[in-house]
Amino acid sequence: MKDPSFRRSAALFRAFLREQGDPATAYTLLARDAADQVERHGPLRDKVVVDVGGGDGYFTREFRRRGAHSYLFEPDPAEIGPGQRADTVVADGYLLPLADGAADVCFSSNVLEHVADPHTFLSEMARVTRPGGLIYVSYTNWLSPWGGHEWAPWHYFGAERARSRYERRTGGPAKHRLGENLFKIGVGETLSHVRSRSDVTVVSARSRYWPVLPQLVPRIPVLREFATWNLLLILRRCS
Repeated sequence: MKDPSFRRSAALFRAFLREQGDPATAYTLLARDAADQVERHGPLRDKVVVDVGGGDGYFTREFRRRGAHSYLFEPDPAEIGPGQRADTVVADGYLLPLADGAADVCFSSNVLEHVADPHTFLSEMARVTRPGGLIYVSYTNWLSPWGGHEWAPWHYFGAERARSRYERRTGGPAKHRLGENLFKIGVGETLSHVRSRSDVTVVSARSRYWPVLPQLVPRIPVLREFATWNLLLILRRCS
């Protein structure tokens, strides 16, 4: 699918709406789209790709399908699918068991909002990426309509109220709890941080799913915190 395009955005949004009932279709499509975005900056064949926090391994498998040597590092064993366990390292993104510069591409999709210290997480991704290599980071910013995840958009009225409403409505516990496995991360603060770093340069900063001018919205203060939805950063590791 052409990126950006209304057709692509609509297809991804439809898959997102069906994610709970059909995660395989949703994440397979998302993995293909993410791999396409990486390959816009260079071929994946024979490259070493590190997938940090990739859960069930959809992204890792897509990178392998395109000829990359891809490895999954996931901190939560419960997130790892049965078919992925033999090829997955249980490891925290704060301390990856890899040598400096081991990866050609270090990849993280929708993980940064789930870590308490995103700056350390980004530093570790930069450490394991070779000079000239790429770092792909995408995350859902807190003030986006989906910032509260399963209890969005009621998070605008308070996290605890939104979570309680979700649990009353569904009769089950919410997966995410603010301050434990979900954190308030913005767009402007993250852009300021990565631009100030001496170990990476920003290749692209864009809304991951916008159908037109995806680079424009993250440039507009205040509006970007609500309208970006999901910030995608492509960084290049400096020498």
